[in-house]
Amino acid sequence: MFWQNMTLAVIASVETVLEKWKGQEGKEIEVFGEFRLLTSEVISRTALGSNYLEGEEIFAMLNKLSILLNRNAFMTRIPFINKYWKTADLIESDKLEKGIQECVMNIVRKIEDRVVNGEADNFGNDFLGLLVSAYRDSDEKNRLSLEDLMGECKTFYFAGQETVTSLLAWVVFLLAVHKRFAEGIAKATKYNAAAYLLGPRSCIGMTFATTETKIALSMILQRYSFNLSPAYVHSPTPVITLRPQHGIQIILESLHKYTEAKD
Repeated sequence: MFWQNMTLAVIASVETVLEKWKGQEGKEIEVFGEFRLLTSEVISRTALGSNYLEGEEIFAMLNKLSILLNRNAFMTRIPFINKYWKTADLIESDKLEKGIQECVMNIVRKIEDRVVNGEADNFGNDFLGLLVSAYRDSDEKNRLSLEDLMGECKTFYFAGQETVTSLLAWVVFLLAVHKRFAEGIAKATKYNAAAYLLGPRSCIGMTFATTETKIALSMILQRYSFNLSPAYVHSPTPVITLRPQHGIQIILESLHKYTEAKD
């Protein structure tokens, strides 16, 4: 059920993007920002179900946290000193960690209240609902700890948003530079939702990211090809994943106009 809901959420979100791009043919768009909005909506709806609007605050804090973690990745920490003195980034990171936990637990309590009050039969089939079920498992051996619940949420976020946003943006960049590969990729990933419900389950984050990327690319490449804008400045920057510091500006080119011209 989770994977079916996830697939439907990706399809609906990509269709929203494609609808937004109508009329943008021949114009410049910044795809890294576009894909960030796409993945935010997908992961909010998939992870939080009906609570996805509340998830926006969580994802904003997670994004800030990822930037701080990357900025301080190679900083040497001295346990005794760090206990009594913290940098501004460490203080902000702690604040964000607490804020994320508070927001997640607020949603968890609302989910639990709906079940207790008889408004729902279970905790839900979205990702957080499944985590809450494990968090409240009657078998102590199988029960998920609060720390693990928070860790799973963060992992799902980074795999589902950070990874996919960067991957989609750089794939589009490469297709804009090497246009001859676009047709082959479009055929190789030709959309078939049922196929994406199958596959390994060993890492839900990896499977989620792979599935989302395949669906998004297959739908987009059936409609558009890309040209790199003269405004593009190549400056990859590592922030958890490799981000384009100044974005990726491309020119959209509709594939349908060629079909219509032939007809």
